[in-house]
Amino acid sequence: MINELEKSLGSATEKSASERRGRVKAQQALREALAQSESHELHNNTIYPMRPIGIIQSCFSTRNGTPRQPLLVSLARACLNFDPALVPPASLEGLGEYSHCWVLYVFHLNTDIEKLWRKPSQSKLKAKVRVPRLNGERKGVFATRSPHRPCPIGLTVAKVEEIQKDKVLLSGVDLVDGTPVLDIKPYLPYSDSIQGASVPDWVKEDCLLAVASVSFSEAFSSSITTCWKLIEKKSLYASADEFESLITQVLSWDIRSMSQRNKPQDTSDADSIVYHLILEGLDVSYVIDNESNIVVQDVSLRNNLEDVVGT
Repeated sequence: MINELEKSLGSATEKSASERRGRVKAQQALREALAQSESHELHNNTIYPMRPIGIIQSCFSTRNGTPRQPLLVSLARACLNFDPALVPPASLEGLGEYSHCWVLYVFHLNTDIEKLWRKPSQSKLKAKVRVPRLNGERKGVFATRSPHRPCPIGLTVAKVEEIQKDKVLLSGVDLVDGTPVLDIKPYLPYSDSIQGASVPDWVKEDCLLAVASVSFSEAFSSSITTCWKLIEKKSLYASADEFESLITQVLSWDIRSMSQRNKPQDTSDADSIVYHLILEGLDVSYVIDNESNIVVQDVSLRNNLEDVVGT
C-alpha cells in the first residue's frame, strides 16, 4: 500500500515539474516574441521628442554666408543662450576649462523640415545630394555633411571663449542665427582627434572654393562708420575694424550657390552682378570677377531681406 502511494506521489511530482518546465519555456518564448515585436515597433514607430536647451545668437543672419564647416572662419562668433528652465547655471561649471566643445543642433531652416517630421513619406528626401566641392556631383547623403538628412540634426565644434551665467560665447562657428541647440559636450583631444583618419580625395581639396582676393571700396569705408553706430551695442564685435575683418574672412571662400558660380557670364558683365551677405543684420554688397577677386562695395541696414544672395 505504501509503495503504491509513493509511486503515485512520485508520478504527480514529476508531472508537476514537467508542467512547470513547460510554463517556464512558454513564458520565455512569449517574452522573446514581445521583445522582438517591441524592437520592431521601436525602429519604425517610436518618436523621441527633444526640447532645445538653448538658442544660438550668431553673426550669420541668414544661411547664405554661413561657413560649410566649423573653424574655417575664426572670427565667426555666436552666443549660446540657455533656457534657464532646463539649464541651471551650475550645469556650466567646469566647461570653461575646455578650449572647445561639441554642439548638437537642429537644421531648423530646412525647407522640408515640417513634412519630414509630420509626413515623412511626403518629404521627398533624396538619398544623394549635390556636393559643392565636386561642382554639383552627387554623393550619398551619409557621405556628406549636408543639412538635408533623414533626421535633420547637425554636429559642430566651436571654441569656448567665455562662460557668462546662462550663456556661452563661442567662436569659429558655422551656425546661423536662431539655431536650436540640443546639447553641448566638451571636446576631448585624446579621443576625439583620430590620428591617421582617412577621407576621400575630394574632401582634401581645400582651395576649390577659395577666392583670389578681398578688397573694400571707399563707399564701404564711409558706410560702415554710420552703420556701426546703430549696431555696436548689440554686436558680438568690439569695433567696426573687427567687423570688417569678419567680412574678409567670410568672403575668403566663395559663398555663392553652385548655380550662381556655374552661370555663364561675359567678362564685361561680371562686375554688374551684385551679391549680398547679411551679417548681424547688416547687408554687405559685393561683386566678384571671373578671376575670383572680390570687391565689397557697400554696407547698409538690412531692409527686410530674406536670404538675399544676388540681384
